[in-house]
Amino acid sequence: MNNLTITLVQTTLIWEDITANLAILEEKLVEINDETDLIILPEMFNSGFTMATEKIAEPMNLTTTKWMKQMAKQYNCVIIGSFIVKENTLIGELAYYNRLLWVEPNGNLESYDKRHLFRMGNEHLRFNAGKKRLIKELKGWKICPLVCYDLRFPVWSRNINLEYDLLIYVANWPNARANVWKTLLEARSLENQCYVAGVNRIGTDGMGLTYDGDSTLIDFKGNKLVDCEAVDCLKTITISKSDLVDFRTKFPAYLDADTFEIQP
Repeated sequence: MNNLTITLVQTTLIWEDITANLAILEEKLVEINDETDLIILPEMFNSGFTMATEKIAEPMNLTTTKWMKQMAKQYNCVIIGSFIVKENTLIGELAYYNRLLWVEPNGNLESYDKRHLFRMGNEHLRFNAGKKRLIKELKGWKICPLVCYDLRFPVWSRNINLEYDLLIYVANWPNARANVWKTLLEARSLENQCYVAGVNRIGTDGMGLTYDGDSTLIDFKGNKLVDCEAVDCLKTITISKSDLVDFRTKFPAYLDADTFEIQP
C-alpha cells in the first residue's frame, strides 16, 4: 500500500495583504527539501482571518488561485488552503465564501466551502455557508479537508463507513482556545480511526488576536507524529496506509457506528 508524504506549513500572516503573504509563502515552500504529495496551508492564508470581504475577496481563477496552481505545478503535488472568494448569485448579488481549494499539479481543482461559520467573529454575517463535504483521492488515500470551526462539530466530520483515511483542518485558531484545538484534533483521530492533520497560523492579527500555531499530525491511535510550537514551522512527514489498514482490521470499531444522514 502507498505511503503519503505531507508538508504542514505554519506561518505568520500579514494582515489583509495578499501580495505579501503569497510572497512569504513562496519563500517558505522553497525550504521543502524532499518530494511531497500534499502541501497544507492555513485558513485564509493570503489575508489572515478577516471579515473585510469587499476588500479582500477574489473571484475564482484570479491571483490566489493562479498562485496555487503555479505552486502545485512547481512542486508536483497537491496544495490546499482557504481564502475569501466572491461569486455572483442567480439574483445578481455578491456572495462570499471561506473557500478551501484542492489544487492538483495538472491544474485541476475542486473546492470546499466552510460549513460552520464562526458567529463569535461575525463570520456568519459576512459569508455563505457550504452545503457539502469534499473527499478526494490521492495515491490511494481518501482525504477530507475541512476548515477551522468545523472542528467543533463531530457529526460533520464523522467518518461513515470509512469514507476517508486522512482528515485535515486548516485554521486560524487563537491561542486563547489552544487547548480546545489540541483536544478536539486528538478526539477526531480516535473517533474516526484515521490520521488527522491540523494546520494553524502563528503571530498576531489585525484584531489583536494571537496565535500559537500548534500545527500537528496525529495518527489513528491519537499519537502526535508532528507537534509544532509557536514559531514558523515547515514539517514534511510520511504516513503509512498499511499501518492504518492493519489497525482498522484488528480493531474495527467503525462497524458498530450509528448510521445517519446529514441534511443539507
